[in-house]
Amino acid sequence: MVRRYVVAPGGRWGAHGDIGSALRAAGKRPGPARVEIEPGSYPERLVVRGEIELVARGEPGSVVLNPARGTVLDAAGSVTVRGLRLIGRDADVVDAHAGALVLDQVEVRAHGGVCLHARRDCVAVLTGSHFAYGRVLFAGGTGAVERCRFTDAADNALAVIEGGRVTVRGSRIEASRIHGVRVSDAWAELTGCELTGTGRAAVCADTRAELTVADCVISAVHGEGVLFIEQSRGLMRGCRVSDAEHGVAVTTGSDPVVRDCVFTGCRDTGINVPDGGRGTFEDCEVLDAGAVSVFATRGGAPTVTGCRIAGGNVGIALVEQARGRFSRITVRDLTNVALRVREGAKAVFEDVRAERCAAGLETLGDTSTTAELTGGRFDDCHMGSVACGGQSRATVRQVTAQHGIVGFSAVEEATLHLHDCQVAQMGMGLLAIGKSTLSARNLVVTGPGGPGLGAMDSAYLDVTGTRFTGCGKVAVSVQGLSAGRLVDCSVTGAPGGVAVQHNGRVALISLDSSLRVEEHAPEPAPAPTTVVNHYNAPVFTGAIQHSQIAFGNSHVIQRQTTQDGAGT
Repeated sequence: MVRRYVVAPGGRWGAHGDIGSALRAAGKRPGPARVEIEPGSYPERLVVRGEIELVARGEPGSVVLNPARGTVLDAAGSVTVRGLRLIGRDADVVDAHAGALVLDQVEVRAHGGVCLHARRDCVAVLTGSHFAYGRVLFAGGTGAVERCRFTDAADNALAVIEGGRVTVRGSRIEASRIHGVRVSDAWAELTGCELTGTGRAAVCADTRAELTVADCVISAVHGEGVLFIEQSRGLMRGCRVSDAEHGVAVTTGSDPVVRDCVFTGCRDTGINVPDGGRGTFEDCEVLDAGAVSVFATRGGAPTVTGCRIAGGNVGIALVEQARGRFSRITVRDLTNVALRVREGAKAVFEDVRAERCAAGLETLGDTSTTAELTGGRFDDCHMGSVACGGQSRATVRQVTAQHGIVGFSAVEEATLHLHDCQVAQMGMGLLAIGKSTLSARNLVVTGPGGPGLGAMDSAYLDVTGTRFTGCGKVAVSVQGLSAGRLVDCSVTGAPGGVAVQHNGRVALISLDSSLRVEEHAPEPAPAPTTVVNHYNAPVFTGAIQHSQIAFGNSHVIQRQTTQDGAGT
């Protein structure tokens, strides 16, 4: 049977004048007790042991515990608090040592301290409560948080550390100066929560943490929406992140699964994987990212499937030895390139569709920079569909490019391999310049405004089984010192056009065309001019006439001739 005690300010008949006296009376008898408290202010610090329930008799918040400083509630055992307002200064406002603690419709304010400290071997259940200014800390404790508010925390609003385990449902976290939720070497699950206005990442998992974030809304945060670092794991599912610096970031060996999430209006990146991070990203959407929609750098290695990118600057970018695999990717309406691989990065793309972007795929870097693209389509990428620069290498298979300046191009010393691709309605189909190498197998090039294939400088071509149809006045143009071969190719076009115009350095093997072939050997280079500079010659400061000058000799004989022709 539960014993009942009543507390009223100042005391009255049958009631205790303060909460401490009621607790002392309850402690003298074994068994559970219920302490009902009349509305009012009680400047008390409570130590509660055993099976005790503290209940406000009025509306939630009508009973205020507000001591000058120190811990307001020190609890151990089975303690339940309902409807109270606890205000503390410079200490843990609620200190739960062991046992079970329930806070229901409780408001806790911590001025310079911690709202709740749930220690190891403690189970804390928080429902419908409000925590302000200080953090809620589970240091090895276990907890469940439902329908709570966390506002204006001086550091992290909710922290789970040292092996703690906490579930958070239907709660709101706003305006914490550091993180909304931090999980460090612990386990946490957030479901249906709203987080906004945090000073750093809204949710942070570090030090091998296990974190699940499901069906949450994150907005207007100064750092990342969700951050996984230091080998953390977990799942992010069905979340929406807006107005964050980065939608989700995965770094330093972390490897979560991110699924069915939307990242919109992020100021820098939607998905960011730097510094050896990994991660699997499935069926996510990135909208209007400020810099890059999906970014990997410094050894980051994401796997991205079913990603939809629209608006913003760059679609997918890998730089500085990053690597990644990307499949079923859609990219639309970017002001810059859809796919970028640079500086020693390695990327594998499958089934990519890019529309209305400045460019399609761009590679640039040394020979360790590689890209493979199998299956896809580039439409209205006006600067070009695929461009390789530096010494980078790219292999493209079964890709269609149409509408733009150049379909596929290699410049500088890059290497580009094309297999079973199609080019239509471009300014130029294929382009190789500099010392680049372009290899093409079984291509169809249709109706560019300029040449179907152009080569300049010292490029090398190896083109086999390719059809050029309806190209400009010249279907294939090879100029400068470019060389190579065309094998089993065909050229069709308007009468009077030129099938191949070349410099005599290209082998035409089994060319099928009714159009003429023009060979224009390059003009020989002019003979070099030898210039000899003498630095020990005489110096004249005035005009010299009728003189003979010799210098740089070891022996000189001088003769003078008189007017009568005799020599002296």
